[in-house]
Amino acid sequence: QVQLVESGGGLVQPGGSLKLSCTASRSIFTINVMGWYRQAPGKERELVAAITSAGSTNYADSMKERFIISRDRAKNTVNLQMNSLKPEDTAVYYCHATVGISRYWGQGTQVTVSS
Repeated sequence: QVQLVESGGGLVQPGGSLKLSCTASRSIFTINVMGWYRQAPGKERELVAAITSAGSTNYADSMKERFIISRDRAKNTVNLQMNSLKPEDTAVYYCHATVGISRYWGQGTQVTVSS
């Protein structure tokens, strides 16, 4: 079992930055893959970025130049630094973890990009 707690969402102006954090209830090195998905109103949930236990990263094409996923071993945390935010980045962002065949989700955090 893995519990995931997200933080860092909020309201930001276009062009601004936000950092999301996801803290896991166990060592992140025992989790095969951790990452972030997002879901905008009326749209399907989509991958934003992911990082494996070995440190390999994967990004959605539209975000790879603006977002950075990283991890903090001591805090069992995976972070998502989001830069140059656009109104179309507005969504609920969900932390996700995969352990073997099991998948876990956080409760989600709202990110709103608006002037």
